[in-house]
Amino acid sequence: MKTAAQRFLDYISYDTGSDITSETFPSTAKQKVFAAHLVQEMKELGIADAHMDEYGYVYGSVPSNCERKLPVIGLISHMDTVSDPPSAGIRPRIIRDYDGGDVVLNQEKEIVLRTADYPSLSTYQGQDLIVGDGTTILGGDDKAGIAAILTGVEQVLADGAPHGAFCIAFTPDEEISRGTKYFDVEKFGADFAFTLDGGKLGDYQYESFNGAQAEVVIRGRMCHLGRGKSRGLRNSIRIAMEFQSMLPVFEDPANTEKHEGYYHLDRFDGRVSLTRLLYRINDHSREKFEQKKALLREIAGFLNQKYGDPVVQVSCEDICYNMYDRLKDKGYILDRVRRALHSIGVMPNERPVRGSTDGAKLSYMGLPCPNLCMGSENAHSIYEFSSVQALAGVSRMVCALLTDLTPPEEQEKQM
Repeated sequence: MKTAAQRFLDYISYDTGSDITSETFPSTAKQKVFAAHLVQEMKELGIADAHMDEYGYVYGSVPSNCERKLPVIGLISHMDTVSDPPSAGIRPRIIRDYDGGDVVLNQEKEIVLRTADYPSLSTYQGQDLIVGDGTTILGGDDKAGIAAILTGVEQVLADGAPHGAFCIAFTPDEEISRGTKYFDVEKFGADFAFTLDGGKLGDYQYESFNGAQAEVVIRGRMCHLGRGKSRGLRNSIRIAMEFQSMLPVFEDPANTEKHEGYYHLDRFDGRVSLTRLLYRINDHSREKFEQKKALLREIAGFLNQKYGDPVVQVSCEDICYNMYDRLKDKGYILDRVRRALHSIGVMPNERPVRGSTDGAKLSYMGLPCPNLCMGSENAHSIYEFSSVQALAGVSRMVCALLTDLTPPEEQEKQM
């Protein structure tokens, strides 16, 4: 029987970086290569209906082996990783009996994982730490989740423990906000589900950002620079800098935490005649979320009035909404999470998602889906790390979730 760590080290050998510039689905063909590998592994575990559909989603299910009437539970993780930092050529290393201090990831490049920067690192003292070499991501987001799910499922099936019916799904393109685009909720068949896409062992989440993507297009006017004043030179790059300067200085990801929202300038492509800005707008509060989008339009209106022409255009697209609004009356789902964590000796730690997950979108598609830990930290970073023990703990949590025979007695219990 494979451990979660063994699976994880196997999975991160597959480069599954998604590509936001791609118009295909999934956005990269290499995700389907990994999906095919997972299907084969699931079949070997005895999940007879495991398959990949035309879009690259992996589905599988296990029937109930007990007579008690129980809800059908879903377990979901995503197969893709970010591509920046690089997702190819990951070189993992296991530090046995980690001493709790700074970790040199790359001696040559002087890349160091420091406890001063990441205080939670020292809490892994005595564990077997899994790190990369500082030139790529590690891939824990979300291959740690996949490893924990399949390891937990394998243990449940091997033990023959009583359990209700459950479903498994692995999705592509979550990192570029397309992970649920073709997800078939009805086919999946779960009453509720959990995404394993969080962080530290013990974390669970039922609040997420309301999120939008905003494109700001600024049109300038180029002419001979020597006659710029008389010919109406208008530099769209300078106007773009002015636009950015009018946003609240400290409402960005580097200066916000907990429930605080932000504007994030994600891309900037500019020349004198045309500049495009791509923003990500996030806030847990729906009211503040709408205010943030409105401010972009107000700035555009001010600049258009200032320059006398409609030079600035703003278009916003809502990407996701706070899952809390779909989960707040379903406390029995979170009760199962807390029972599972307590049963393996881990203290539950509720915290808001400072981002979104497939689960947030699925909750609005009719499948209530809070987010759980996957046992890896510092996602989307060269400083990402996990541990053998953390991955094992998450797989034990999966076992506990699946073998909890407590039926939901209060279907509308408040959280």
